[in-house]
Amino acid sequence: MTLPQILVVRTFMDRAEGLAHFMLRAGEAPRLVATDDGGCPIESALSALEWTAAVGILHDDDLLHAARLTSETGAAVVERKIKKSCQYVYLGPRLDAPPTALLEGAVLFDEPGVKAVEFRQRAHALAHFLRATPGGGALLSVLARRAPEVRHLRRWLGPVIQELDVPRALLGGWFAAGSAGCLFLPTELDSSFRYIEVGLES
Repeated sequence: MTLPQILVVRTFMDRAEGLAHFMLRAGEAPRLVATDDGGCPIESALSALEWTAAVGILHDDDLLHAARLTSETGAAVVERKIKKSCQYVYLGPRLDAPPTALLEGAVLFDEPGVKAVEFRQRAHALAHFLRATPGGGALLSVLARRAPEVRHLRRWLGPVIQELDVPRALLGGWFAAGSAGCLFLPTELDSSFRYIEVGLES
């Protein structure tokens, strides 16, 4: 097995320059972008990916359309192929608030601590995700032709996170079969945006 090799580590003092570099490097690759300037904390991302693989909640060929992680909970919208069609599944914590209209959604299961709702349309699944989370600190798959595959996040996110000097929130990430790149927000001690790209050595 070929080990990932660091391709690029760059810092930017300007947010616009960092985002421009991120978008240029991403090209047509599937990507996730933060919904707000706070970014998405990813300290628990690796353990969440490992746990969801172990229990079979997220499959390698699922496409990740939205995600939100906190220190206590997580939520996601995945696109899953079922026979010749696809479904969009919201997975997240059970809502303490009164249930909202599910807009053509069907509850797959509703157990203590976790709820799964199936939708036929991406827009309805994302709308439910944004109401349930309520959107802050989330990542959405936008400005790309397709969402990233879970297998590529599992493959590349670990090597990217290992290159961080301190924990940082994710502003955006692109994930392809052969490489991936992530743009991270500044911290209290470091005012620069950090872009890290990893990939297979060619």
